[in-house]
Amino acid sequence: MKFFKSVTAIALSLTMVMGLAACGGSAEPEQNAPDEQQGEAPSGDVKTYKIATDTTFAPFEFEDESGNFVGIDIDILNAIAQDQGFEVDLQVLGFSAALQAVEAGQADGMIAGMSITEERKERYDFSEPYYDSAVVMAVSATNEDIKSYEDLAGKKVAVKVGTEGYAFAESIKDEYGFEMVVFDDSNGMYQDVTVGNSVACFEDYPVIAYGIQQGLPLKLNDKQEAGNSYGFAVAKDKNTELLQKFNDGLANIRENGKYQEIVDSYTK
Repeated sequence: MKFFKSVTAIALSLTMVMGLAACGGSAEPEQNAPDEQQGEAPSGDVKTYKIATDTTFAPFEFEDESGNFVGIDIDILNAIAQDQGFEVDLQVLGFSAALQAVEAGQADGMIAGMSITEERKERYDFSEPYYDSAVVMAVSATNEDIKSYEDLAGKKVAVKVGTEGYAFAESIKDEYGFEMVVFDDSNGMYQDVTVGNSVACFEDYPVIAYGIQQGLPLKLNDKQEAGNSYGFAVAKDKNTELLQKFNDGLANIRENGKYQEIVDSYTK
């Protein structure tokens, strides 16, 4: 998934060798030269950054049927890398391991559907939000009775523990008078709705929209509730150049339409 390196480095290397021969210079680095920032390459070369990510969080990052690692996050990262002229060495680690890799300096940055929170800002510097998540209600594809929150009164609603959907359902269940049925995984939650035990579920919009695109027999309510914003992260006060490149590239792909094309390909 990396971008091809520029061959101009060959010409640059030949020029440097000829220059050293002419002036009797040494190829040894200067003792007082400042250390390069992690991920940076010498001037004239294409820089490669190690970027950590999660393993399975469709549609943001996941492995497709051909064994390629894809998703909204991955495609956005690669589009930004192409726009800004750097390469990506993708480290597929899982969410917790990715956090640790960034903090330990083993990765330059991280993109993994990571919500920007005040607590995380104490340990990481974030890009501008690249995705604003939303919570949406879904019902069985054949259900014509549940069209609003008011229709949930006296009925069961499926939710997945620890999600934005769970938090939102918890916040309105007393107002609209429904009972929450809690699951540990999304598949169990979806199944409970499709078999009719629960009349609806609440889930992050991109996650369930991708599932429906792939054949999940559910349909979405038009109303979306605000969730968290996702950001690209680097260790606190580190890799500021990479963070700026991400922000600049993000602005460019939003403007030229590439960003929306990527998101739509996974959710429409």
